Amino acid sequence: MGKALRVIAAAGLFAAGVVAVVSAASPASADTQICEQYGSTTIGGRYVVMNNNWGNSAQQCINVTNSGFSISQINANKPTNGAPASYPAIYIGCHYSNCSPGTNLPIQISAISSANTSISYSYVGGTFDAAYDIWLDPTPKTNGVNATEIMIWFNRQGSIQPVGSRVGTASVAGRSWEVWQGNNGGNDVVSYVAPSAISSWSFDVKSFINDVVSRGKATNSWYLTSIQAGFEPWIGGQGLAVTSFSAAVNGGGTNPTTPGNPTTPGGGGQAGCSATYRTINSWQGGFQGEVTVRNTGSSAISGWTTTWSGANASISSLWNGRVTSTSPVTVRNETYNGNVGANGTTTYGFTASGTAPSSVSCATA
Repeated sequence: MGKALRVIAAAGLFAAGVVAVVSAASPASADTQICEQYGSTTIGGRYVVMNNNWGNSAQQCINVTNSGFSISQINANKPTNGAPASYPAIYIGCHYSNCSPGTNLPIQISAISSANTSISYSYVGGTFDAAYDIWLDPTPKTNGVNATEIMIWFNRQGSIQPVGSRVGTASVAGRSWEVWQGNNGGNDVVSYVAPSAISSWSFDVKSFINDVVSRGKATNSWYLTSIQAGFEPWIGGQGLAVTSFSAAVNGGGTNPTTPGNPTTPGGGGQAGCSATYRTINSWQGGFQGEVTVRNTGSSAISGWTTTWSGANASISSLWNGRVTSTSPVTVRNETYNGNVGANGTTTYGFTASGTAPSSVSCATA
């Protein structure tokens, strides 16, 4: 499920959802207590931990460590044929405009070469699932509900089940899974349920994304917006913990380009970037476009600036970037997507009036 203000499917099945506004994250020291309903903090300089007590009126608290969190206080007693009480979780990427530090998400699926992750859970009694959430959307969305949610149930305790119905089994990332598909009223959900509890595992998120693409619930032109790991408790849950979590989304995949939308190198060696423009849609007097920034150097960059050539355009809306000049149009990174690893990518999108750029150049900040 992964979010607050969850929409429950008409059939009364649950697991996946919609989130509410999350309080701005501040860096955590070890053993930070969060009891605010949507409170969050950052750890390790790259992950956000959120309380996300979206479905329960009673107070819930989490104890945040330097490697994860545990549920330290909860009063959950929800019907097992309905939605869970909450989704405390740790994540990388963007969740209702709260983006983890230095993230390169959203990133286009076709640009991902691998998305390696490792997770360790600690279980106690109660009725819950240990849910690993992967969120996908046709646009590089940083706010609101995404179109498709992938859920990996590492552990299921009690008479609960995912959204929708079981559609079969599959072997993904070297393991066997029950596969469920449905819609919760807000987004499509594809769930992979482990036949027995998994306490820790390292795997490539891209394996599950590829399987979902093969099921027609996303395409390679869509975007990965966040990777999350936590718990959905129905009854009990105090003591449930994510003891460790890591995730790194790597670029270098095959990112299709549109003929006539060239890539202009911005340098190489230790620091360099390139920019690729493509038109998403066009209409009389206007168009929607997207620019992909790629790190062409051998080390991470901490910021980038792109400059348009051959354009006579006025931007009306822009996401994942900031306009710093209008003649020529110059766009630089936001605070959350300036850090791009070697061969990694990030994108920004926009709508504009006038004519599209013939090329876009890139320089590191």
